[in-house]
Parts: sequence; structure tokens; C-alpha cells
Amino acid sequence: DIHLEYFRAGADIAETNTFGATVIAQGDYKLEAVSYEMNVESARIAREAAAIAESETPGRVCYVAGVLGPTNRTASISPKVSDPGFRNVSFDELREAYKDSTRGLIEGGADLILVETIFDTLNAKAAIAAVKDLENETGETIPMALSMTVVDLSGRNLSGQTVEAFWNSIRHADPISVGINCALGAEQMRPYAVALSRVADTLVHVYPNAGLPNDLGGYDETPE
Repeated sequence: DIHLEYFRAGADIAETNTFGATVIAQGDYKLEAVSYEMNVESARIAREAAAIAESETPGRVCYVAGVLGPTNRTASISPKVSDPGFRNVSFDELREAYKDSTRGLIEGGADLILVETIFDTLNAKAAIAAVKDLENETGETIPMALSMTVVDLSGRNLSGQTVEAFWNSIRHADPISVGINCALGAEQMRPYAVALSRVADTLVHVYPNAGLPNDLGGYDETPE
């Protein structure tokens, strides 16, 4: 229903509900065994909504973006304050987890892969490598969109990169679009979108949220 509401409101792309559906993230709930199924079914449900929207407006084409979230572990940052060199996940573990999810999303009917809310660029590079691995296995091109999150007004993600540095780290992936999502509201996000658009030689996207919470825990920005 939510996918369909977006399509009926005019969206051309809806994303799957798979932000935390990797084997790694599902480990917190001991649901690793159904991670693949989550990705397949989430893509299938979004594809079903796309088909309904297309049938309501003959000639219309709706797309499904299969989401790879950042996982609950980071390749660049230690979860132990007393041990900066410690990591609780490896690049190869991330790469395999993302590859498994990507295979499920494509099987379920996703048209493109959206690596979103990138707060650790090294995690994103593992996701890119996973998608490229699957391309090499299948011989099929898998379009990718990459979306960074700027965590505060310093204009950086958690692994310390500016939007310009981020672009130069991932441009080899040849994404169909690169952009910013989450964390900041529209007004605060705008200058970073402008900065990204100056350097990126692909399409630039933005999807802000309601901004950071105010002192009372509420949100000042409205949908309008």
C-alpha cells in the first residue's frame, strides 16, 4: 500500500523495504537464514505495486529500487573507544552479505540497486564490489544509485568524508545517480547538494527527511 501511494502520488521509483535486510544486520535478531527471502519478497511486493500503478495509467513505467542499507557494523570505525584499530566486520564479510542481498533483490524484480544512507564509505565500496561481482557472474548490467548521508553541518559523513571526497571515492562505480539522503532537512541539505552537483558527472538526487530533532525532540520542518 505504501509503495502504491507513492506511485499514485507521482513517484517514478519506489524503494524496497530492505534497509536492514542484510545477513549482517539480521544477525541481531537471529534471522540470518531468512535474509535472502526478505530481499526477494520485498522486491516482489514493490514490483507488484509498480505493476498496479502501470496498469492504472497505460504507457507508464514504474521502477523498483532494491535497497542496500549501511548495516549495523562499520568497516572504518571502531565500536570500542579504547581500541581504535578494532573492527567487528571485515570488508569481505560485507561484500558477501551485500552480494547475497543484491541477488535476492534482483530475483524479486528490482530494476536498480540503491546503496543508501552511506555513513561509512568503505561499507559502500563493499556494496559496489558486491554488485560488480554479481554483474560479472550473470553477464547482466545492474544500474546503481549511491546516496550519502551528511550527519551534521560539518558536511561530512561518519567516516569523515565531504561530499566531494565521497564522490571521488565512488565515481568508479559509474552510478546512474549520486546524492544525499537522511539526517538533514531540505534547507540544511541544499548547500551539500549544490557542492556535489559541481563535481559529479552523473545525475544528482536528494531526498531529505524532516531534519534534526529540536530541543524538545520534535521536528520543525513540514512536508511542504
